[in-house]
Amino acid sequence: MKYIYVVDREEELNVKLEEAFKKEREIKIKKVLPKDFDIILKNIPDILVINEDNIEGNIIDYCKSVRNDEDNSITPIIIVSSNNDTKHIVNILKNDVELYMQQPVDKEILYYNIKNIMRLLNSNRMVSPLTGLPGNVQIQAEMKKRLSNKRNFAMLYIDLDNFKAYNDTYGFSNGDEIIKFTAKVIQDNVLREDNEKNFVGHIGGDDFIAITEDDDYEKISQSIIAEFDSGLSKFFNKEDLERGYLEVENRKGIMEQYPLTSISIGVVDVDEGRFKNTLEIGEAGAAVKHLAKTIYGSTYVIDRRKNRDATFDKANKKIK
Repeated sequence: MKYIYVVDREEELNVKLEEAFKKEREIKIKKVLPKDFDIILKNIPDILVINEDNIEGNIIDYCKSVRNDEDNSITPIIIVSSNNDTKHIVNILKNDVELYMQQPVDKEILYYNIKNIMRLLNSNRMVSPLTGLPGNVQIQAEMKKRLSNKRNFAMLYIDLDNFKAYNDTYGFSNGDEIIKFTAKVIQDNVLREDNEKNFVGHIGGDDFIAITEDDDYEKISQSIIAEFDSGLSKFFNKEDLERGYLEVENRKGIMEQYPLTSISIGVVDVDEGRFKNTLEIGEAGAAVKHLAKTIYGSTYVIDRRKNRDATFDKANKKIK
């Protein structure tokens, strides 16, 4: 889901954008009054449109406040204005504004300008070339956005077990196919139509992140595991499937046995006030995912602790 934030006291520009993007369900238009500008910085928009004619204060100050914010330093800014003074326009563009459009704005031109900016964003942002999923920069932004807005959410830390043994046996090209398959399984179960606030990212290799604001993260984890396990057989030959493990020669020339590839999910329930920053969430995620990986086969473990001194109940595969 892409979010375009519009800073304006009036509705005309907002209406034009909603009409222009009404057929594109993956794009949401959010209108914010100039006095509530801090809301925009907290939510880290994909594109920011500011109507200079209807704001209080200096437009340059608005732009600088965006660029000086760490999480919004690369957010594209579009200024719409009736001011046609060349010096004024150049001064605005010098402050890292991507586009200046004069009033009255043509809806179609505005639409294609935004579409082209989004195309460049998709090309240049740190995304996985293999899966097309957002990388660490956007993962951190999504976590910070939810923490800043005091939203309850769950982090799913996902990776594959015995994946190196698979690569050593079947080669990296086949390994890439499992990675793409895993990405699709995660997206299919996390990014359903009714879950527009959810997010999936690819850290790299066989490591993935999913964020859900729904309470059904346990059901999502179960569905990911069921779909992954049911579709995995196509990546193995008949002999390995019947045997139930891989035989891989180690560096000393000795054959070792490894279980077939499985998926592990560590879930961290991020209640308001439990974590101060994304680093603390990451530490909890690493710990709970490690516990999941100690259990044979595809599994998930949930960290529902309200504090960091709680204990782990292995029998239920949950932290209480």
